[in-house]
Amino acid sequence: MNTTATDAAATCTAILDAVSTVIVGKRGALELVLSGLVCGGHVLLEDTPGVGKTLLARTFAQATGLSVGRIQFTPDLMPADVTGSMLFDQKNSVFEFRPGPIFHNLVIGDEINRAPPKTQAAMLEAMQERQVSVDGVTHQLPSPFLVLATQNPIEFEGTYPLPEAQVDRFLLRTSLGYPTPEEDAQIVRRRLDRRRDDVHVEPVVGLDEVRALQTVVEDVEVSEPVIDYAVALVHATRASPSLDVGASPRGVDALVKLARARALLAARSFVTPDDIKAVAVVALAHRVVLRPELWVRNVSAESVIETVLTEVATPTTLPAAATTEPVPPSPPTT
Repeated sequence: MNTTATDAAATCTAILDAVSTVIVGKRGALELVLSGLVCGGHVLLEDTPGVGKTLLARTFAQATGLSVGRIQFTPDLMPADVTGSMLFDQKNSVFEFRPGPIFHNLVIGDEINRAPPKTQAAMLEAMQERQVSVDGVTHQLPSPFLVLATQNPIEFEGTYPLPEAQVDRFLLRTSLGYPTPEEDAQIVRRRLDRRRDDVHVEPVVGLDEVRALQTVVEDVEVSEPVIDYAVALVHATRASPSLDVGASPRGVDALVKLARARALLAARSFVTPDDIKAVAVVALAHRVVLRPELWVRNVSAESVIETVLTEVATPTTLPAAATTEPVPPSPPTT
């Protein structure tokens, strides 16, 4: 399927409009989640209870028409409950693999920090390599594959903080925040109008369209000055006196991926420095570690990244071919 940037932007708008019929007033967060899907990267939604994290994930699954699996992480959850296990078939007298809920296009990991480290580790191979190994046999996960995980950052009892290695595997971390009074009122009115708690949206795209989005984003141009700018931002985090650990090389890749997705949503065939700036916090803040003495001063990783953005010079040179023309279609895949 050949898709131009204009077509891709229109498809993205249709997805966002469908999700917005359920999630009120969070267009920026919705665009970030969709960017993760377009890039084939995992998304961590971190926010207080009741703001709609799980509802957002479920609605995206409905709107994109992808197969969805939901994992409710709890302290007694075992790795086999996530990946699947070998079970004995008494009829045929053989062991056969029964896939777990991770074998879907979109996996909702609800309250992922409630699972013990052993179960969290079961997600590492799946998130990085898109495969699961059980009893020495490797099973490929479906494509596309995306983990939309949620966690509550204010509750610590009965939780297990995600290790840095796993947090780094999320393409981005974002939050929804509380709605405004007007948005709260709109949420109540919509509930009264539909006369039930359940909410559902019809799919606006399918598997082929999502794959087409992930193909066309690879045609978005990234000029050398923009690459150098992304690298400079990441290296600035490593030199920051406020951080014990700066962003990893995976952070540079995530920064550029999200910037390309942002350009695609705007129907542009090239990335600008503003695209890099717009996604820097959500792409990098969860990959850095603050110096301990800053915790008591309420300094956040997000504020450190924002400071880095003001310190690193922004390039002014754009690629000679930068226009608003659509991205040329990708060659058909075989």
